[in-house]
Amino acid sequence: MFEGFTRRRLDADGVAINAVTGGSGPPLLLLHGYPQTHVTWHKVAPMLAGQFSVVVPDLRGYGDSDKPPGGTGGAAYAKRVMAADMVTAMAALGHERFHLAGHDRGGRVAYRLALDHLDRVIRLATLDIIPTLEQFERMGKGGSFGSFHWYFLAQAAPFPETLIGTDPAYFLRHMLESWCATDGAITDAAMAAYIGAFENPDVIRATCDDYRAGIGIDCDIDRADRTAGKRIECPMLAMWGARGRPHKADGVLEVWRNWAVDVRGAAIDCGHFLPEEAPDETAGALASFFGE
Repeated sequence: MFEGFTRRRLDADGVAINAVTGGSGPPLLLLHGYPQTHVTWHKVAPMLAGQFSVVVPDLRGYGDSDKPPGGTGGAAYAKRVMAADMVTAMAALGHERFHLAGHDRGGRVAYRLALDHLDRVIRLATLDIIPTLEQFERMGKGGSFGSFHWYFLAQAAPFPETLIGTDPAYFLRHMLESWCATDGAITDAAMAAYIGAFENPDVIRATCDDYRAGIGIDCDIDRADRTAGKRIECPMLAMWGARGRPHKADGVLEVWRNWAVDVRGAAIDCGHFLPEEAPDETAGALASFFGE
């Protein structure tokens, strides 16, 4: 995977961020989600590298990036903190302004980065998410059942860590297979990379801290921005999987239009994992949007 890309260790104010970089052209940062690593972009990144200088990191707490202690409420994994990591890491590569796309948790880091660092993001794309606060407010019965992990992972340590750690491979396969609607989309090599990451207890702990921050700190920050009327000012593309969990497909664009000045988007015929289930369509949509 990532043939022709260069592996790097980037310093983000003392937190080491693992990343692969490749290609040439305007800088493009691709952020992965839970429970994955930068590997989720392994089909898409090479397609974009002919047009962009592509940077594909592991978020803090994930993969081979550093996994600092979470602190109270998972504060070290608040999306504001994780977004600051990416700003610093991109600056270390000489990229003061860049295009940005994020899937799942990476999408939450991405929209927070666009809100907190207006001067850094040229264009923003989010894949299969709406803002964290809005998601919690809309869960309801069906959403909560399908997204039980939002509440499970946010429980106080060491409860979720202990249960996941009993059989990390089973947990990973269950979560990934539950959300994927395309047979064979997650390759054996990618699955092995994800399982390998979760064999590290610090990854399990840190990714739980990500969700602890989500249910508390991230919602508080979202609420403050919504109350203040703060909006994403750069052009934005929202994409989602048409065959994903039904509650996620309701009103995606309508929600984002309350958060962004200029937003467009559409569903792709796949489940949750757009970069792996529909790489050609995903890469094409991103290339078209970021290439305008």
